[in-house]
Amino acid sequence: MENIIFENWESTIRTGVLTVLGYLAMVFLLRISGKRTLSKMNAFDFVVTIALGSCLASISLNKSVTLIDGALAISLFILMQFIFTYLSVHIKGFRTLVTSRPVIVFYNGQFLEKELKKQRLTNEEVYNECRLKGYANLDKVYLVILESTGEISVIENQEKGIVSTVDGLEKL
Repeated sequence: MENIIFENWESTIRTGVLTVLGYLAMVFLLRISGKRTLSKMNAFDFVVTIALGSCLASISLNKSVTLIDGALAISLFILMQFIFTYLSVHIKGFRTLVTSRPVIVFYNGQFLEKELKKQRLTNEEVYNECRLKGYANLDKVYLVILESTGEISVIENQEKGIVSTVDGLEKL
């Protein structure tokens, strides 16, 4: 129980310096990795973000982890994410392994109860998203889609145009 509040100045200064340097290294590496690294997250992106936070915490607090070791780990996570996103853009089969597809949970006035249960989503959550997007009722709502990022999109009834944002979704 000794040293629970304060060990020594060397340890405290090391933690401060490595936290600042680790943070700067992560910002630099994220900046050069491109916008995709910090885009809206799917499940894979979320895992990488948690791992990056863990790496930064290890650099800051674990005395056996050097700045170079931590920066290497951060670089490898960013590189792996870059490779995975590159492959998911260029290889359709790979994309389906890494990201989920959007799912229709409300269609033309009807909740799709089977999909709601499968996605662990309630009618109340759909109502909430519709209210947040300015709909007082669902009469004007054509589709509600649970996106691959976990966000909910609400599409209102409109005349069919030349290019549809819902093409490619599962047909009902």
